[in-house]
Amino acid sequence: MNEAKGVKGLTILLLEDEPLILMDLEFAAEDCGARALSSASCEAALKLIDEQGEAIDVAVLDVTLGADETCIPVARELTRRGIPYIVHSGDLDRYDETIQELDAELIAKPAAADLVINTAIAQARADRRNEGEDHRRTAAR
Repeated sequence: MNEAKGVKGLTILLLEDEPLILMDLEFAAEDCGARALSSASCEAALKLIDEQGEAIDVAVLDVTLGADETCIPVARELTRRGIPYIVHSGDLDRYDETIQELDAELIAKPAAADLVINTAIAQARADRRNEGEDHRRTAAR
């Protein structure tokens, strides 16, 4: 059974430069009832964040993109806006460098698209629970 059923309205930003992997992630998100915003470059992802940042609940980031580009600028912008993300990468050789800098949950490639999407959804739900607890603590003061 898919744990992520019932997430209609959730928006997931996908940053992945491999077209087939991106397509699999899109289908998995849609199968769960979530909306996928897809991008293959930092520039495209940052544009989506700028245009639809309020709607984005969580992101899935590939670390190494084409043309020696990494997801770092996108991860920093998501962090600045308080949007949670997970890392989906096959570039584990750079684990000590880039991935540790991101301080995010890592799912190594290859991984089933539904596992990646379910993990992202769980991250979004955890973030919402944390926000609710913060709000309740602030209201109680």
